[in-house]
Order: sequence, then structure tokens, then C-alpha cells
Amino acid sequence: MRLLIVNPNTSAGVTSRIDAAAQAVAMPGDRFVTVSAAFGPALIVTEPDAQEATKGVLAAISRHREPIDGIVLASFGDTGAAQVRAAWPDVPVMGIAEAAFADAAQIGGPFAIVTFAPEVTASLAARATMHGLGESLVRVAAPTEPLRHDPAEVADLLFGQLRALCDDCAGQGARSIVMGGGPLAGLASRIAPHCPVPVIDGTQSAVSRLRLGMVARSAV
Repeated sequence: MRLLIVNPNTSAGVTSRIDAAAQAVAMPGDRFVTVSAAFGPALIVTEPDAQEATKGVLAAISRHREPIDGIVLASFGDTGAAQVRAAWPDVPVMGIAEAAFADAAQIGGPFAIVTFAPEVTASLAARATMHGLGESLVRVAAPTEPLRHDPAEVADLLFGQLRALCDDCAGQGARSIVMGGGPLAGLASRIAPHCPVPVIDGTQSAVSRLRLGMVARSAV
């Protein structure tokens, strides 16, 4: 399976984390290429950020010349998904929020989102509602302090707090926990052994769902 994985943010460090999370679930013969948006914000927070990032995503995909079987959009806004699907209608496209919420719905029951900064909690809750899971969302949990670190470093620097938030959410009745945001790519596998409920990594969920789609299409 040949995937182009696009980080709609321009943080090279976050892109590296996203790539590592994807490569961890690669199978023999897979080829995953992970790139940042061609231009735009280092971290998408506001709607103007998202609009500029969408342009950078489209430019990054346009520059990729190798054949691909699918595209992963690795921000929790699924940034540019509609525009990418319109521009490349024959290529399956999966956003990491879309995939993570689908996994949470498949597990069933209430779920929570754990993210890295309070300034993004409202947009993540809105995203869950947009995907039809607003009533199942127990909580969007984040450290209390605004983001002061390089986005590429938050998964390591805030690991203890994020792990504790996952435990808190499970204690509040969440049956699964979605790690919210590209900067947390790969963190689910580190937290999962210590958490009593499944912890979902959006990047890995997107890869798995594109793979399932390919299998289904080949069987037709």
C-alpha cells in the first residue's frame, strides 16, 4: 500500500512523529511517504490558520509525483479534506479525526479526547459533534497551562500529565480515549499499557482504515 501522509502543520518535528506512528503499523511492501504542508502555520489553532494550511496541503500533494493508493491528512481538523477529495476524486482520503472517531464509534459507548493544550479543546469537541459523536463525548481533557513548548515536544514533556488525564477520563466512564492532535502521534502505544480502556492513535487508525478500504475494493 502506497500512502502519502500530509501533516497540514509545517512543524518538521511533528511530521517526524506522524511518520514514525505510521511506519509502526506498516506491513511488508508498504511505502508511506510523510510530508509537511508546503507552507502555512506551524500549528493550526484558528480558522484562518486552517484556511492557510489547506492551501499548503494542496500544494504539497501537487508536488508529489509518485503513484499513491491513498492520502492521510494528519491534523485533527482533517484540514483540507473536502478540497483534497475534490481535486483528487479517484484517490481515497482519510483524516485522522475521521478515522479515530470511527474507531471510537466501533468500540461503542462514551469516549473521551485527550489533547495537549486547552486552546484546542473547543475545536476538538466541535469536530466530534460534526462526526455525530457529540452526545457520546464524555470530556475533552487537556493540561491546564497554555501551550508553551514546541509542538513536536509536547508528547514527551507532558507525558505524565497526558497519561494521568487518560486515567481520569476512564474513571469518568469513557470506554475509549482518542489522542487528539498530530503532535500526539505515536503516544497512544506508550499510554495504552497503563490505561484500562483502548487508546486510539488517529494516524494509525487512518492507515488501518485505508488498508481495509483497499481490501474491500480488491474483493469486488
